[in-house]
Amino acid sequence: MDAKDILGLPKVSLPVPQDKKSRPQKDSQRKPDGISREVYALTGGVAPLMPSIDVNQLKKRQQPENEKITWEWLSFTNSARKDELKLYHWVRVVNGTPPTGDYSFAKYNKSVDVIKYTDEEYEKHLTDPEWTKEETDQLFDLCERFDLRFVVIADRFPSSRSVEELKNRYYSVSRAIIIARAPSPADVSGHPLVKEPYNISQEIDRKRALSMVLSQTKQQERKDTEAAQDAELAVTSNTSPEGMEKATAPVETASPSNIQLTSGVAPLMSMADNAAAAAASLRMLRVYLRTYALDQMVQAASSSAGLRTIKRVEQFLQELKVNLKPRVPTKAVCAEHLELRKEILTLLNLQKLLQNKEEGSSYREGSYTETPDTPKHLHRGIDQDRTFVPDSVSFGAISTERVGKKDQKRKGPGREAPSSPAQSNKRPRKLKATDS
Repeated sequence: MDAKDILGLPKVSLPVPQDKKSRPQKDSQRKPDGISREVYALTGGVAPLMPSIDVNQLKKRQQPENEKITWEWLSFTNSARKDELKLYHWVRVVNGTPPTGDYSFAKYNKSVDVIKYTDEEYEKHLTDPEWTKEETDQLFDLCERFDLRFVVIADRFPSSRSVEELKNRYYSVSRAIIIARAPSPADVSGHPLVKEPYNISQEIDRKRALSMVLSQTKQQERKDTEAAQDAELAVTSNTSPEGMEKATAPVETASPSNIQLTSGVAPLMSMADNAAAAAASLRMLRVYLRTYALDQMVQAASSSAGLRTIKRVEQFLQELKVNLKPRVPTKAVCAEHLELRKEILTLLNLQKLLQNKEEGSSYREGSYTETPDTPKHLHRGIDQDRTFVPDSVSFGAISTERVGKKDQKRKGPGREAPSSPAQSNKRPRKLKATDS
């Protein structure tokens, strides 16, 4: 008795197990030479991205059989140092003979040849009221010590001098000595210090402009790129100078000569204040693009106006066939463009004031005019005898007629209904075409 007899299951012979399909054996790839077993296991048998080089194919360095190489801890001296300090390092020694010669890194020690001057040359060619001889001597000593690193020299200089002042003094003294020692000025005309002298004002302006460029925001950079694109369009355009004058002619003719504004217009006063503030901020920059200055002045002029007014100004310019931004932003064109915008804004403000005054006067006149529904004062004596009938009594002729018909039905044919005070005071009904 087995489990099938207990459960009452029929006895069925077990199916003959079929032979399992034999899986194809993977071709075992041989590890290439030159690659370690660990690295090859990480790749998973995939071909490497870079072709592997067989070490056996490389050329071996031929070493003489009688050559013996050792490493020794030896002392050395550096020719770049003047104190003859001895230091030690490991040196490759071949057959017991140490290498000779200067230190291998001494060739990288480059120094600047600073010009020297005598007392006679200083008194004759180098006197300057802003510099004393002691300060000049200290400057040249520091220049020789720090290899013309003027930022470090300015930090170590005893008196408070800027980097540009130190550069100007050094290069002016060197240039004067070179010219004084030359037989003739033509012999040293090709020298860099003589050919291109140091300009301190240009260097100061360059650094200021560079600091402005580095401190610009993304919006200012976007405006600069737009200005550069406008300049490229102006250069590539084939318009002649006469065409440019014709293009700017509407600006000159459209602007009135001189508009004298009263002090009672507050937006115009605030416009002048904003323009003055913008001009003061531009004077602080000293170096700026003319298109950037025009944008700042336009924003200052239209700061007191709303967005709708600004759009009307731009629409007015388009009607006059004037560009919103001048194609050739010269000083005169930008001034006329700004003046035209101010005059258009003044015109729109005056139109708005005139419209407000006209609306106020029309409202006052309309309050005193008589409406057609109000009775005139001449017929007041006639209307005094009439009794006031409220509108709620008769909402037209329908309500009173219905009341009269009901009374006639209730009463007999020979009786007359007493007249009510409301009916006695009722206006006579208009006759219709069916009544006649």
